[in-house]
Amino acid sequence: MLKKGLIGIVIVIAVVVVFGLMLMSSYNNFVSSEENVKQSYAQIENQLQRRLDLIPNLVNTVKGYASHEKEVITSISDARARLAGAKTPGEEATANADLSNALSRLLVVVENYPNLKADRQFAQLMDELAGTENRIAVARKDYNDQVALYNKKVKQFPGAIIARMAGFNEKEYFKADPKAQQVPQVDFGGNG
Repeated sequence: MLKKGLIGIVIVIAVVVVFGLMLMSSYNNFVSSEENVKQSYAQIENQLQRRLDLIPNLVNTVKGYASHEKEVITSISDARARLAGAKTPGEEATANADLSNALSRLLVVVENYPNLKADRQFAQLMDELAGTENRIAVARKDYNDQVALYNKKVKQFPGAIIARMAGFNEKEYFKADPKAQQVPQVDFGGNG
């Protein structure tokens, strides 16, 4: 009789230990996935910072040739400041789209200055900016991939129960600004 009771206690303890190890493993898996999301987001911020660092040099180069194009230069500076002050992926995505639009307007202005397009420093800055834009696109994709993996774990059973108990919530994707779906209007005539 004593032996049966002891075996029952050992079985209960073994089940509790196995269940505890499963919970601990699942929790650690959430922590690891959340860190992957944070690391991917940091790469977006790293590339956005690289672009922010390149823009003043680009703007100063353009200023030397096109000092009367203040509206475009101001819009770039304003968009750059909004991006630097963004706090969430959504705010960063919107500010990033605004900065990209401002840079597009700068490229239209540059068309009016053939000497600027031929300037070696300007060409080098534009190449670096293009490379950075590609890195940003890759970093956004990597981030969104990590968010998708994490969000699946948070939503799927039994992970959803553990996620709720441990405070793991869905993460926000880095989405394009809704304005990015509109075709930009380019006016080479200088009107308006």
